Amino acid sequence: MRAVKRVLAVTALAAPLVIGCAGLASAHEGAHEGPEAHFAQAQFIANEEGAGEAGVASVVSPNSVDHIAGWVFAGDEGVSGSFTDSGADF
Repeated sequence: MRAVKRVLAVTALAAPLVIGCAGLASAHEGAHEGPEAHFAQAQFIANEEGAGEAGVASVVSPNSVDHIAGWVFAGDEGVSGSFTDSGADF
């Protein structure tokens, strides 16, 4: 039961990160002309010590640059995490 609670807690806390990565990767789709480069990577873990997720995504287009990164982990001692989002439109 404890493992189920951990997975549910991490899923609830990680959902904004996952949605943010997907939204960032498609944020400028159809909104500009020209080339675009993007990168996304995520790692997931769930074991007897806890459950967690970490991810990073970047998008570069002729009119903008965006980057997000974050992680979340839930274990016996609670839940912790971090999230960073930066970007520029020009």
